[in-house]
Amino acid sequence: METGKRYCQDWISRYVFLCFTALLGLCHTVSITLQLPTDCGFQEFYDRGNLSCAKCANNQKPSHGGFSCVCLSGYKLNSTGSCEKCPENMGVTTDGWSCIKCPSGLHPDGHCLCPTGKILVERERNGSLLLEAECIHCDGTDPALTAPNILGNRCERCHPTVINRSNSCNCSQPNILTGGICYNAAGSLLSRALLTVRYSQLGITLRSEWFAVHLQTSAAACLLYSNQSACQALGNMCVLNMHTISTANADACGLFQYIFTSTAGLGTTRFFSFWRTNLPWLFYGDQPGLALRTLTSAPVPTSFTFKESNEVQNTKLQFLAAVYNIHGDFLEWNTLQGGLLQLCPDTTVRLDAAYDFGTTYQQNCDITVSKMLRDYPEPLFYDVYLTYLGTDGQKHLLPVPVLNLNLQYNEMFVNQGDNVNNWILSRRIFLVDTVSGRENSLTSLPRLLRIAKKITISIRLVPDTYKGIIYPPLMIVEYADVQIQNPESQTVRVSFSIHYEMKQSDSLRHTDVAIGVLGGLAVLWSLLKTASWKRRIGSSFIDLQAVIHFLIFYAGVLGDVFFIVTVGTGFYWLVLFKGQQYVSVLLPLPEDEHNFISYVWCAFALKALQFLHKLSLQLSVDIFFIDWERPKGKTQHSEGKVKSSAAPVSIWRTYFIANEWNEIQTVRKISPTFQVLAVLFFLEIVGFKNLSLMDPSSSLSRNAKDYLAPWSCILRFGVSTALWLAIGCLQMLFFSVFYERYVEDKIRQFVDLCSMGNISVFVLTHKCFGYYIHGRSVHGHADTNMEEMNQNLKREAENMCSQRGLQPNADIQTFQISISTRARTHFDQIHESLTKKRGPSRFLQGTSATSDMNTRAYNTMNKFLTSFIDHAFKEVDYYVKDKMLLERLLGMEFMEPMDKSIFYNDERHSFSNVLFYGNESTLLTFDTLFFCVVDLTSQNFVLAAVLTYIQQEFFRLLRNAVGKKNLVSKTLIDERFLI
Repeated sequence: METGKRYCQDWISRYVFLCFTALLGLCHTVSITLQLPTDCGFQEFYDRGNLSCAKCANNQKPSHGGFSCVCLSGYKLNSTGSCEKCPENMGVTTDGWSCIKCPSGLHPDGHCLCPTGKILVERERNGSLLLEAECIHCDGTDPALTAPNILGNRCERCHPTVINRSNSCNCSQPNILTGGICYNAAGSLLSRALLTVRYSQLGITLRSEWFAVHLQTSAAACLLYSNQSACQALGNMCVLNMHTISTANADACGLFQYIFTSTAGLGTTRFFSFWRTNLPWLFYGDQPGLALRTLTSAPVPTSFTFKESNEVQNTKLQFLAAVYNIHGDFLEWNTLQGGLLQLCPDTTVRLDAAYDFGTTYQQNCDITVSKMLRDYPEPLFYDVYLTYLGTDGQKHLLPVPVLNLNLQYNEMFVNQGDNVNNWILSRRIFLVDTVSGRENSLTSLPRLLRIAKKITISIRLVPDTYKGIIYPPLMIVEYADVQIQNPESQTVRVSFSIHYEMKQSDSLRHTDVAIGVLGGLAVLWSLLKTASWKRRIGSSFIDLQAVIHFLIFYAGVLGDVFFIVTVGTGFYWLVLFKGQQYVSVLLPLPEDEHNFISYVWCAFALKALQFLHKLSLQLSVDIFFIDWERPKGKTQHSEGKVKSSAAPVSIWRTYFIANEWNEIQTVRKISPTFQVLAVLFFLEIVGFKNLSLMDPSSSLSRNAKDYLAPWSCILRFGVSTALWLAIGCLQMLFFSVFYERYVEDKIRQFVDLCSMGNISVFVLTHKCFGYYIHGRSVHGHADTNMEEMNQNLKREAENMCSQRGLQPNADIQTFQISISTRARTHFDQIHESLTKKRGPSRFLQGTSATSDMNTRAYNTMNKFLTSFIDHAFKEVDYYVKDKMLLERLLGMEFMEPMDKSIFYNDERHSFSNVLFYGNESTLLTFDTLFFCVVDLTSQNFVLAAVLTYIQQEFFRLLRNAVGKKNLVSKTLIDERFLI
């Protein structure tokens, strides 16, 4: 009862204490001061329980790790955990709990000391402490054959190599004891072993402490006793030495090759001729052409695909690596997924994306030397295999050959050339070597570091299989030699990539053939265009000017050839690569895209030349507005008399038509602003740009956490041109089918306006060729009031007047004209006086004589052209006809205007060829190529869109400004009326 009462009282006390503590906690938050192990002083240790530094007790000091205390030298532990000093001339036992007399003196740490070759004995067999320690010899004679172990605390049997050589524990001359192994190196290659490492990139040869300790030992144990760990360790040292092969040197690879040759009788492993029993597989051999046979003789006996199906489900590359440590011990089998060979840190999802079949993977980063020293205190070695499921349902391993770019064969970097027949393939790789560069001690900081700065896995598709059959993958490794100076700030650029390739010679040849054939046809077409141009300028001689124009025409047509071929190529790769399930084609590598990119640049340069040529023609055309209005009679009353006089014709109608012509100079069949915004919207917002990634996915949306493959220039060009041309063609279709029919057609409205204004437009683009818009009013005059104008329109709507056409009972108002040389001579004579002053003088600035001369020139030109159209001159007459079908198709005139000019009926309003409107195909092609060229250069769709818009606005403003100047100069219309 008392016990229960006492228990209740204790519980109540604890409860009150807890409540009180909680109440204090509400009032005050308890915090602790952060202390790190490095903050502890000389006599302090870090108490991990309290996360703080604590002072060691008397006669104690911090342990080696700094997390506890140990007794000072010469002090022993007692039962209370404190330290007591041992009497003079007595040492501390090995366990630290007792003191004992020492027969041979004391060690500086307070323990008993024994001479070399003896071991220290402190206790009886039952554990009782001896009165005095003993130093006992190990029996190195038969049959015991023992010697002190490494720690010197027990006798162990001597190494078999020592016993076999001398039947004792002494490795006497001429034998050598290295690394615990006794062997006779006299006269063998082992006696000439090179203990140095050559860092070829830096031109430094370094004595390596690791090689000095382990090379001869490993080679001897491997050669004499076929010790597998020793053979693996020797192979690792050959790998550290960059697989360098030299017939004159006994370096690690030289010793390995010597042992490989000497152990031919041991046979091979798993039927691989280069994998000798008990030896690691390091080389494929050095015979010329062996690398090519290894890489192409037999494909991988399985299929791969972009999308899983019932027949093929291999959508990932399954790599497996056998991992060894530097001592030659096998550690584990490990998959490459999770970034086993990737030095750059990243998420698992992005690291594993490297092995999605068809995804071009590229990862690079800068890593500090200090991080590599921490993460790789010793190198690990990897033998990589590709795993696949055989027909027997079992997993099989396919060795992955390695192309080490640092490998030297007789001091030549044979693997850095393009000749596959000279390559020497190898097997084993490592990532970081922090051991070979240590000169004097294996615990010191290395002087030099070697790192695999670039690892590339090349996957090659077997041609003409169409089912995703590949050749054995090739791993290309390039190592970098780094001289350590400041590990914390010194960085190394490393990369890991996987690329896919196939034989592209056929596709490249097809492209070249297409360009060659179409280029030949372009020559013929350019000759026709030159012949047409010669006829239009009225010349029949082949001079320098004709050659220059032929080259300009050929540039434009050849630009179309390059554009068609490149667009077709880009669209072909886009559709075929992204749409295939059973893999038959792979994208060209970046180095294979150089020809394609050069074709794009050629297309852009040639189209730019054609565009500038057409722009210069438009800015220099001869144009005149023919006013058909006749003066009206006017009655005047003066001093009671009635007088009749002709009222002057108003110039405002001409100004109005000229202003409208000025406004339609840059009208296009599409909206350039909408074009740029729509293309940018579909690329960036909708996600069509994701189709340009070098992976098999055709999804437009990508997760931000997923890996994004590099861009393909061919796919970017294919996506960009497809979108640009599709949106442009849809715009032109919309404008022609809907907008121009139901909303506004500025070209046809301009022709109607000419008829309403009684103004015709006479345009000459060449000396003997041009366009004519017949705007003569069917009502005889247009300078009238609103009431009469409305009545005229009503009569015309009710078909109560003649038609607007040039000929009777015809409504065709637009013509292509081919004028005779005589008519052109008359035109030039008047035109010269019209333009010699470069247009009218400014108001209030020119002399009256100049104004009168310009007015007379204008009236003369207007009278000549009206008379010419009215057939008033028999010597410069014309006739009207239709063009033949072939003439319309070829864009040229077969008949030469000798005595009479020819007016060709033109229902398609071809006069728009002197405007932007009639050159929409050239403008659209030029804009497309400009956008793509900027994007291919910058890899930025937004920048390309912005610069394309600026380019469009620049040429529009240029066309407006210079076109206005030309209009003012050729028509005597003051610039201030053109708004």
